Amino acid sequence: MFAGVYSRRRVLITGNTGFKGSWLGVWLTQLGAEVCGVALPMPAPSHHELLQTEYLSKECDIRDYTALLKIFHEFQPEIVFHLAAQPLVRLSYRIPADTFSVNAGGTMNVLECCRHTASVRSAVVVTTDKCYENPENGLPFAESAPLGGYDPYSGSKAAAEMIVSSYRRSFFAPEGRILCASARAGNVIGGGDWAADRLIPDMVRAAAAGVSAKIRNPHSVRPWQHVLEPLSGYLWLGTKLLQRKSEFAEAWNFGPRHDDTMTVGEVAAQMHKCWEKMNFDIAPETVAPHEAALLRLDCSKAENKLGWHGVWNSSAAIERTALW
Repeated sequence: MFAGVYSRRRVLITGNTGFKGSWLGVWLTQLGAEVCGVALPMPAPSHHELLQTEYLSKECDIRDYTALLKIFHEFQPEIVFHLAAQPLVRLSYRIPADTFSVNAGGTMNVLECCRHTASVRSAVVVTTDKCYENPENGLPFAESAPLGGYDPYSGSKAAAEMIVSSYRRSFFAPEGRILCASARAGNVIGGGDWAADRLIPDMVRAAAAGVSAKIRNPHSVRPWQHVLEPLSGYLWLGTKLLQRKSEFAEAWNFGPRHDDTMTVGEVAAQMHKCWEKMNFDIAPETVAPHEAALLRLDCSKAENKLGWHGVWNSSAAIERTALW
């Protein structure tokens, strides 16, 4: 799998105790990689702790450049997967400065550490599908679409993409030592996600409390996918970079096929079908921070050039999540 390139490789993951990061850590250990995770103190509940994956994990705020560089120099990674972030749109309205300092400034620190660590050959920086300027006209975003962001989270991730592009051209391309790509994935679901203000975790918490979940925006459209789908894309992208294929050091979208997007209401209804205790009520908020109502990704580049596409459709992803 992945051409065997991760076997005995030293791989550093930022945000390894988070939702995506915990899945990526266990996958890489199964591929034979020597993994070092970098994250804030472990959240509770924690999927990373539940998995009981045995690999080196360091507590560090990625905004602390000196501490982060020390970890890089001690571990000497060959490839870096940067996932650490403030990942929530609604929270970003409450803590905009922290959101920008983590998502933009933290990304810059990670790339600086890559630049000043001789062992690093490749880096995959994970951003989001929300990094695009979104006129909500129904057209899917290709990687060449303009960057932007209405809310602080989206703006911070657009800024992170610009930082990646700048470092790639200013520092990495002239030397050729480090190949750096960015990955923009759609809405991810799956077991091990306990974040606030996310549809399925909110529904699970409501069911556990014996009440109905409140659905704010039932008609909003998102590119839903199981967490393992974009992770497979990140790993394939890292494979190409480790194979020294410089044409893959670009931005990449990872999401479902065009005909596989679902509304929030449809996802909630499918979850109820899979797990009858999960009930919901439509409860629009009259005063609420802006959230995009329509978002689609064009993933043809990943399919045509990287050979990547999703394995499970949205319905299968929901069923797997409910089963977990």
